[in-house]
Amino acid sequence: MPATVLEPQPKGGRKISNARGSGVRAAELPGAAAGNKYLPPAGGLQPVNRGVNGPMSSNSSPKCRFERIAFLSAATPEATKAREDLISRYGAVDPDSADVVVALGGDGLMLQTLHRFMGKNKPIYGMKLGSVGFLMNEFHGPDLDDRLDRAEASIVHPLIMEATLMGGETITARAINEVSVLRQSYQAAKMRILLDGRERLGELIADGLIVATPVGSTAYNLSAHGPILPLDATLMPLTPIAAFRPRRWRGALLPDTAHVSIDILEAEKRPVSAVADHIEVRNVLKVSVAMDHATGLVLLHDPGHSLEERILREQFGY
Repeated sequence: MPATVLEPQPKGGRKISNARGSGVRAAELPGAAAGNKYLPPAGGLQPVNRGVNGPMSSNSSPKCRFERIAFLSAATPEATKAREDLISRYGAVDPDSADVVVALGGDGLMLQTLHRFMGKNKPIYGMKLGSVGFLMNEFHGPDLDDRLDRAEASIVHPLIMEATLMGGETITARAINEVSVLRQSYQAAKMRILLDGRERLGELIADGLIVATPVGSTAYNLSAHGPILPLDATLMPLTPIAAFRPRRWRGALLPDTAHVSIDILEAEKRPVSAVADHIEVRNVLKVSVAMDHATGLVLLHDPGHSLEERILREQFGY
């Protein structure tokens, strides 16, 4: 299976200060009732003069927080129709030149959008029109101006993965949720774990191993019985998947400054793949993982529904 490769981001990019999950507080906004579907008013959404296609008139409403809004959607009929309705109201803007991008779909689309604008410091506001929406806001269209004005910002950092293949090639990719090392065949993977160059576990036999971010700690990491972390935690979960030896090892919590190296033992007999979110590299010999503090991703959420609040609620949602 051919690997999908994400090109490395340029080094020396702009570093966002106070970026360990800091939030920009805003006034409370009454949210739409959970589960409500957005229905446009009779006659469709009415256009809003935002100065996108020309100067605003003298009697226009006060300047909004974001003047140029771009809309991206999943390929589902519901998401596509919502995007068309919103464009008819707010105008069509090139996402690369927009002040904010509104993503209509599920968490899969949100991750794709965050990867697309990696390193560009562009705020992303998601609205749920998919099957999973942990990273998304409730979908409701007519008050989008007000919601964007009041939205709270969370800044998260991706992981950077370097995977060395059997042929000697090195592939670099970033992950917002997690980097996973997974067995490719019926044979369990055999791995050696080093932290900052020092061996910590000489041999792990398991289906795989996960290194997660705080925001990704509620995803695959949680399914593998790893810990949920607050968004501002300066930690990374290291979680085994179905560990066979050592049986009692349940993983570790690492400082987010640690460099994790995973050596694949008996790689030809026990082939292993490395996955950074949706980017898979097969037949690897070694995987290195570290937090990329120089890259910040800006997610916007409605007041009272921030990522911090969602992660906290997840810990009591049994």
